Amino acid sequence: MVYLSRQIEPCLARALASFPAVVVTGPRRSGKTCLLRHCLPSASYVQLEDPDTLLAVKSDPRGFLDSLHLPVVLDEIQQTPDLFPYIRSRIDAAPDRCGQWILTGSQESSLMRGVAESMAGRAAVLRLSPFSIRESPLVTPFSGGYPEALAADSDASLWFSSYVQTYLERDVRSVLGVRDLMAFHRFVRLLATRHGQMLNKTAIAAPLGISVPTVSRWLDVLEMSGLVLIVPPYFKNAGKRLVKTPKLYLADSGLACHLLGIRSAAELAASPFSGPIFEGFVASEVAKAQTALGLPPELFYFRDEQGLEVDLLVSPTADRLVLAECKAGATPVPSMTAPMRRLAAALAADSPPPEMHLVHIPSPSAPLPPTLAPGVRRSSVADFLNALYPLD
Repeated sequence: MVYLSRQIEPCLARALASFPAVVVTGPRRSGKTCLLRHCLPSASYVQLEDPDTLLAVKSDPRGFLDSLHLPVVLDEIQQTPDLFPYIRSRIDAAPDRCGQWILTGSQESSLMRGVAESMAGRAAVLRLSPFSIRESPLVTPFSGGYPEALAADSDASLWFSSYVQTYLERDVRSVLGVRDLMAFHRFVRLLATRHGQMLNKTAIAAPLGISVPTVSRWLDVLEMSGLVLIVPPYFKNAGKRLVKTPKLYLADSGLACHLLGIRSAAELAASPFSGPIFEGFVASEVAKAQTALGLPPELFYFRDEQGLEVDLLVSPTADRLVLAECKAGATPVPSMTAPMRRLAAALAADSPPPEMHLVHIPSPSAPLPPTLAPGVRRSSVADFLNALYPLD
């Protein structure tokens, strides 16, 4: 398989040069192992899900670590949280040796707890997402970005089915301690139908017969595992009564399409979910661009009680605010920019005027002028990302 460069590689190189340990998290099958094998070809590699390796770690952790040749990649470190204090003591014995311990994990809740308790100040934490449109031309709102789903092409639906059954249901359920498989299965599929909507935990809990605290707990783990993207509302200086409920997206649009029963790009274009899927795709691409730079995902939406709503607000630097409306069609019209322009006028009173983009899927056969309305650029997803975080 041909290796595709990942945007996170420069950030990974800096982390390896500056920290004794580097932790690479992210959803399962997002390409963590492939990335590290490419960037660290001479490092030792240990798969901690292997039963024999697990037995060796549990029976003699010091002896196991003595047998390793540094630098080493310890894959799926959440399987052996008891190793963290032993690794910490070895780092403390040689704190100037950087890039020696590379730890990967998919279940970020338990992994991050171990890092916080044992590796604070010793480890850089990076998050690898599935492929972005900057990394692969195959990434689309229908396909999503999981490498194996893109490689499977016509068998992508089968891959997503297997992913849901093995990684999502097995691994996430094990973290949560879920006993009712059917309830969790319905929960995941119900989330897909709420893609792009404001998060109403009561409305999710009621049809499933579970409690709101249970919904909160399940959502927290899905978000920490990189499978769900929660976009909070923007509050700053708008001078209005604002809605304070976050929006919910599945982080990968391909997985969302699969759970919604959408089986082709043509079906997606004709689906009532076309708009929410595209909006979530743009939000996810922004989050991928941020994490590739080593930044936490930080994006917002705006809605007030009078119904004024703007899909995305992003602040790539302290002195910049960028607004975006996301439209799945190829023919944007100036009236689509009215909410952005109203919000920009309200926000500009206390700060520099926000930048505005209407993000859509351009038609190659009918190019449109770059400016759609006063102060509003018409942008493809790639154009929008380049405006936020230009490539070197």
